[in-house]
Amino acid sequence: MTSEVFLSLLPVVLLIAFGMYLRNRRFLEEGFWPQAEKLGYYVLLPSLFFHGLATANLGSLPVGDLALTLIVSTIAVAGLVIVVRPLLKVDGPAFTSVFQGSVRFNNYVGVTLAGGLFGAEGIALAAICNAAIVPTVNILCVLVFAKHGTARLSGRGIIIKQLVTNPLVLASLGGIVFQLLGLGIPPGVEASMRSLGAASLPLGLLCVGAALDFKAARHWIGPVASSSAMKFLTMPAATVIVASVVGLEGRALTTALLFQALPTASSAYIMARQLGGDAPLMAGITATQTVLALGAIPLILIGLAQWVVI
Repeated sequence: MTSEVFLSLLPVVLLIAFGMYLRNRRFLEEGFWPQAEKLGYYVLLPSLFFHGLATANLGSLPVGDLALTLIVSTIAVAGLVIVVRPLLKVDGPAFTSVFQGSVRFNNYVGVTLAGGLFGAEGIALAAICNAAIVPTVNILCVLVFAKHGTARLSGRGIIIKQLVTNPLVLASLGGIVFQLLGLGIPPGVEASMRSLGAASLPLGLLCVGAALDFKAARHWIGPVASSSAMKFLTMPAATVIVASVVGLEGRALTTALLFQALPTASSAYIMARQLGGDAPLMAGITATQTVLALGAIPLILIGLAQWVVI
């Protein structure tokens, strides 16, 4: 397990670092990165998820147990963050960033690592994880923004929009529908979708590196530390507890732990700007967690492997 984790993590580290380098050296125009993120989020990553689920052998995967483990553990940690909010001593907008940092995750890093560890099965497991967690996290975050953000939101309308327009959710559900109905992707289309999906991973990781901003982290040590502790300690622990009750094990449990220990995505910064959160703090949390994840993810997977069956 140790060598597989590090070998899967190495290209992630290198591509993120290369993205930082390209951004800092201004090798590409500044407008390239937002457009690349948009392409990956709306086209490339959905192609990967749809293709992975539509062509996978879902009968051999514990879809229900995996989804239940992820949803319950995420809600449990979200509730804990809300309970301890008075101890954090931050204002409403800052709390939304701490909350996002505790529950939101980076799709690109997760899919790359799952695919590196388990190949095509890992991609299918990653797609199931996204189908379960993305709606859960979006609902929770929008509710927190509605209460603690500075923007005036219509909670129900915002939540519905987040779900029915989310390309990752739609692609995952579409792939599952194709799988259940026994529909095949036409050969030419299948090859094109496979190629688009493969392109999502390196481009997405380059964008992760380009989006990192460490400036804000120095001014918000407490909130950054709190959200990181929730992300890398509490969330994996909650996942193991729920998995032990549900009976989830093997590669599905490994993938669940992997996704619950992922750093916060750069999309959290965009949401903070749009919905009245503390965007500078969110940038600091995202940057810090991305660096911490390079050591935390191997430690979590290798350490917990000694206690659970994976």
